[in-house]
Amino acid sequence: MPRRALLPEPRPTRITPDLFRAARRGGFQHEVGFHIVPEKSGHGYCTVAGRVEHRHLNLNGVVHGGVLATILDTAMGGSVVSLLTEEETTATTSLYLEFLRTAREGEHLSARGHVLRRGRHVAFAEGELVGSEGERLSQARGTWYIWSSADRSRPPPASVVRPRAAHPG
Repeated sequence: MPRRALLPEPRPTRITPDLFRAARRGGFQHEVGFHIVPEKSGHGYCTVAGRVEHRHLNLNGVVHGGVLATILDTAMGGSVVSLLTEEETTATTSLYLEFLRTAREGEHLSARGHVLRRGRHVAFAEGELVGSEGERLSQARGTWYIWSSADRSRPPPASVVRPRAAHPG
């Protein structure tokens, strides 16, 4: 099998730690109809909210888990962004979600994420998503990698794809 050329690891674009400006920039969460709520966000925490529409439903008529994941990832990621300097940027490296209850069309959803710990290159955050009545529908934890233009260290090498051992038999 021919080997693919190894490309450098992608780097996220520079973002702004100002959640008010970030909320106006748009992003994937806007495409699914959920928005950062600047007045309920601040240093180390971020709130994302919106109303469930028909397009958010899965085949069972309840909100698709990917929508809940997007909302929580945005809220927790926003909490990390709020702690960055102008020279830093971040991206989600892991995300763990638990789906506790379903949400239905017309329901207002709100997620709040907050940073548990922020180090030089890694931040840990958690979040919860609640429905119209304040009941917890989902909860999540994740990690974010932080890059800094001030860090003069060399970027990590690109991943190397190792050939798999032949199966006996």
